[in-house]
Amino acid sequence: MFQTLPALPADPILGLMASYRADNNPNKIDLGIGIYKNENGDTPVMTAVKKAEDMIWHSQITKSYVGPTGSAEYNAVVAELLLGSTLNDSLGKRRITVQSPGGCGGLRLAAEFIKSANADATVWVSNPTWANHIPLLGSAGLKIEEYPYYDYDSHSVKFDEMIECLSKIGSGDVVLLHGCCHNPCGADLNPEQWQQIRDVALKQGFTVFIDLAYQGLGDGLEEDVYGTRLLAETLPELIIVSSCSKNFGLYRERTGAMTLISENEAAAAVATTQIAAGARAMYSMPPDHGAAIVQLILSDDALRSQWDTELTEMRDRINGLRAQFVRQIQSIGIDQDFSFIEREKGMFSFLGVNVDQVQSLVNDYSIYLVNSSRINVAGINDSNIEYLANSLAAVLKA
Repeated sequence: MFQTLPALPADPILGLMASYRADNNPNKIDLGIGIYKNENGDTPVMTAVKKAEDMIWHSQITKSYVGPTGSAEYNAVVAELLLGSTLNDSLGKRRITVQSPGGCGGLRLAAEFIKSANADATVWVSNPTWANHIPLLGSAGLKIEEYPYYDYDSHSVKFDEMIECLSKIGSGDVVLLHGCCHNPCGADLNPEQWQQIRDVALKQGFTVFIDLAYQGLGDGLEEDVYGTRLLAETLPELIIVSSCSKNFGLYRERTGAMTLISENEAAAAVATTQIAAGARAMYSMPPDHGAAIVQLILSDDALRSQWDTELTEMRDRINGLRAQFVRQIQSIGIDQDFSFIEREKGMFSFLGVNVDQVQSLVNDYSIYLVNSSRINVAGINDSNIEYLANSLAAVLKA
């Protein structure tokens, strides 16, 4: 039976990672894989995380199952992080949160829930969107369509075209929005644009689905959830999937959550049974270790303060690298305008070069990025920024 299986192409980002590791060029730069890196190119364990792990190690007395919906304490602190205490309290039992195996697990759990609520629903995703959105949602059997989002020429959001498209989407369909730090383009919605999306969603009746993978890595923990909270306090229904991979550095612990806001408590109670059944059918129980770390950090004042400080340092470093990279480009006399990189948010931006130029950067200069020209800004550091800018200049002049 297995001999009939066709071979599938390797994931382009994971393939780049393998090529980078095999490259002997001492100047090589990895701008592909989407993980935070410090000045030394490492992805460190946060000090707050290490302290929480030590406390858990000495205090944990059981490894029993946590149940399909995960830890109630974790779910509560994650919901408050997303929504704030005032809004969270006002939503009451209209809001439910379920622990998931990372953001990916939360997205798939949400997809299965959408499928059970409306098998004919179409999920509208931004063009472009994170590469794994379509396989995660589509493999649940949902139809996928795209709405305009990013203008590659002006390096900004095509908001008029986006709103025009959303204004034609009706009740029963789902619109997936990036909560902040858009992956892959880094171009985010401003408050006024979030308000217009709210108005269109209320008028058209479609369900909004927010992927919030980078809270705290754009402008701040509170600033990055402006749109999420605006919609949560005004729309009758909302789906939010959040991840702790980036802002807690828990990539391999697979720690995330799905939060659902329903029109009333009765609908939320029914939805809980559907989500729990979906979780049970796919993975039975979510992993506990990462969730226990997050729960402890967000519940302990000292740990939370230390985590907030570390997260601020990460955010400031990324934003500083954006400005530094733009200045480095300008200093060597590249005519092309790259100032958009400084305006964008989070770890990602499109470099704005074509596929041939990307391949030249990879093959001739050992600078690894995907063909779309998306770069992980956190892969830049003081020791490689000059080489990166000079290599970019050489490719643009070729």
